[in-house]
Amino acid sequence: MFLHYSPFWLKAFYSRYIWHIPTEENKLFLTFDDGPIPDITEFVLNTLKTFDAKATFFCIGDNVRKHPDIFQMLLDQGHSVGNHTFNHMNGWKTQDQTFIENIALCDKQLSIDTNLFRPPYGRMKSSQMKFIPENRKIIMWDVLSGDFSPQITPEICLQKTIKYTRPGSIILFHDSVKASKNMQYTLPRFLEHFTKKGFSFDVLPMN
Repeated sequence: MFLHYSPFWLKAFYSRYIWHIPTEENKLFLTFDDGPIPDITEFVLNTLKTFDAKATFFCIGDNVRKHPDIFQMLLDQGHSVGNHTFNHMNGWKTQDQTFIENIALCDKQLSIDTNLFRPPYGRMKSSQMKFIPENRKIIMWDVLSGDFSPQITPEICLQKTIKYTRPGSIILFHDSVKASKNMQYTLPRFLEHFTKKGFSFDVLPMN
C-alpha cells in the first residue's frame, strides 16, 4: 500500500526534506528514479523531447557505471541529475557508515557537481541525516505516480497522478524495468494533459 500524495503532516515532520517547489507559475518538476536503464531511460528522454520538457534523474551509481552513454545523454539534453546511492540502499536497513559511504561512491561515479540527493524508498534514519551536509538538497515528492506497483493499472496510475498534481509539484516516476509498463503508458499522457493546460516542466537546480 502507498499514498499517491505526501500528506501535510509528513512534510511538516520531515521539514528539512524538499517536497515541492513553491511557485505561482504553472510549473511542474518531473523526477525519475533508478536509471539509467537501456531502452527505458531512452524512452523517457524521447518522450520528454516531444513535449519540450525537462526533468531530474536520480541515478543509481552502479547503473551509471554500466550505462555511461545513456547517462551522458541525460546531461547533453539539459536534464539535471541527483544521487540515489550506488546500490539503491534502504537507509532503514543499512548501517550508517555503509549508507554514507554508498552515497559518496555514487558521487564519485556521477563525477558532476550536484547537491541533489534522494534516498531510495524515501528512507533514511535520523542518525544518517547527521552526516548529510547542509548544502545537500534532500529531494522527496508530493506526487507518487505508483508506476512501480503491479497492483494498479496504467489507467489508474495516470488518473491518480493527474489528480494530485498542483503547480510546483515534484512528481516521482521510475525509469526502471519494474515500472516500465505503467510509466510508458502514463508519462506521455500526463505530459500531454498538463501541456494543454499551459504547464511547463523544469529541472531541479543541481546547486
